[in-house]
Amino acid sequence: MASSTDSARAREAAIEIVRTLRDAGHIAYFAGGCVRDELLGLEPTDYDIATDATPDRIRSLFPRTAAVGAAFGVILVRIGRIVVEVATFRADGPYTDRRRPDAVTFSDPVADAQRRDFTVNALFIDPSADEAHRIIDHVGGIADLRRRTIRAVGDPDQRLAEDHLRALRAVRLASRLDFTIDPHTAAAIRRHTLDLNGVSRERIGEELRKMLLHHSRARAITTLQQLGLDAPVLGEAAADPPVQLAARLPEELPGPAAFALVLAAWVLDRGLVLDSPAVPETVARLRAGLCLSNQERDDLAAILGGLLALVSKWGSMSVAQRKRAASAAWYPPTRELLRARSPEVASAVERVVGELARTPSGLAPEPVLTGDDLVAAGYKPGPAFRQALETVYDAQLEGRVTDRAGALELARGLGI
Repeated sequence: MASSTDSARAREAAIEIVRTLRDAGHIAYFAGGCVRDELLGLEPTDYDIATDATPDRIRSLFPRTAAVGAAFGVILVRIGRIVVEVATFRADGPYTDRRRPDAVTFSDPVADAQRRDFTVNALFIDPSADEAHRIIDHVGGIADLRRRTIRAVGDPDQRLAEDHLRALRAVRLASRLDFTIDPHTAAAIRRHTLDLNGVSRERIGEELRKMLLHHSRARAITTLQQLGLDAPVLGEAAADPPVQLAARLPEELPGPAAFALVLAAWVLDRGLVLDSPAVPETVARLRAGLCLSNQERDDLAAILGGLLALVSKWGSMSVAQRKRAASAAWYPPTRELLRARSPEVASAVERVVGELARTPSGLAPEPVLTGDDLVAAGYKPGPAFRQALETVYDAQLEGRVTDRAGALELARGLGI
């Protein structure tokens, strides 16, 4: 999230661009999400500008630009280190690929507002105007902001047919802002749920990441299920179980495995049994269906496996096994999931981990014996090396070995 200083600098850069365009005889407004956020008293992360200046005209007025979407009227303008998207007012043609318009026609503010997705995203602000004329609303967006409602611009079926991912964006926006989705728009989303099957799985995965990594994740999951979007997103039958584990996770999630952690909570809420063959099947399905990275896939599998270990195997683990578990990369996210699932079990595990951390060797000491040590002692590397080092390290974790000499003596007795 942008800091107050970053947001202020972005706004100053956007005002400078608006001023330059207006001085050159053009209309120029703040547009889209930054307008919505300003009117809600939030700090926009970036600013977009809409103008009647054509892409060529924009590029002629600013020395540092990049044409990332000139065919759609979009130019990036750099002011210092700030990059602002400047787009020409346009009306969109048909969306035959259900993602982008086949062609656009440069137009006026009314047509530009009417081609946008949701009314609260179709407002303009004229930063140079007085308060009475500052907000430009052609689609009823101000009323929807006051009602805290996400409503499609115009015909919701048409808006969703143009870009099937808009259904997920409606859920993300409503959950983040704690808005409701207009009943007509919600009904259209339900009619179009299966359309998501034709959307790139990568795009669906990215949209889901944005939802689940935000502290409003429980609202987002609930809304996805209520609208039937869980089926095409997760690749399984639609269901609407209570969102419990995901709702109990902390707002700030630990580390890079945060997305995998929320996915794990969600599939457990939906009835996944930890010690069943469905676990690897579920991980594989989500890997393909959400375009998870290899690391995300491994994190998801490790968290689910780690939770099973903490719930059903912790009591029978040796000291070394417990220390290895508590030092594993999966432990911090799995601990959060265990806290959400079984607070008393989590407290018991954490109490033991705290005691183990206070032992002389701690949880994860540097090994007193390495492979180089064994080679220096005259042993030839081979298959038994790794097992011997693991056994010696376990003895170190349990306090049975405390120095290199004792470690070498144990290794010699292992027959390497």
